[in-house]
Amino acid sequence: MKYDPTKHHRRSIRLKGYDYTQPGAYFVTICTYQRQALLGEIVDGVMILNEFGEIVRQAWDDLPNHYPHVVLDEFCIMPNHIHGIIILTETSLVRGGSETHPCDDAHPYDDAHPYDDAHSIKKRHGLPEIIRALKSFSSRRINQTLDSPGAPVWQRNYYEHIVRNEGALNAIRRYIQNNPLKWELDQDNPINLRTRKGS
Repeated sequence: MKYDPTKHHRRSIRLKGYDYTQPGAYFVTICTYQRQALLGEIVDGVMILNEFGEIVRQAWDDLPNHYPHVVLDEFCIMPNHIHGIIILTETSLVRGGSETHPCDDAHPYDDAHPYDDAHSIKKRHGLPEIIRALKSFSSRRINQTLDSPGAPVWQRNYYEHIVRNEGALNAIRRYIQNNPLKWELDQDNPINLRTRKGS
């Protein structure tokens, strides 16, 4: 199926009855609160991250260190939203010679402990928990920087799309890669948002 960004970019409700802990590739889009251009700016088709954008990138890159069954694929930060592909694998990956077991004292995610003290798997976290942890940790860091504890950073919901095959995966990768180049046409561009509201 050809990837249609105008269709798949819209907000989606979780597929009823679907097990989001099962292995597979998932395309996610998360928008900032009220679509504020919080994460940087696009200059000549290139996304320039600011301090908050860097925080989000670090939070994204850190996910596999806390969820050993997560593999990160294509990813893009835009001024007021992010696109990414998260792959949940069948088993936890071995990192640095041994499975990653986050230390309770240093763990930045609220309820994201996949291991107990004996290093045995306690729970396999699904996509909603992983996204919640990403949003929670990045929000906390951004609010610490702004000295605004508890202020909303992200919209409450997020968009997800279950990637069904290799063709769809490659199409979504291209869409993510090209996103900054098409910012002027992006429906989440504040200029276009104002135009739609005024029409």
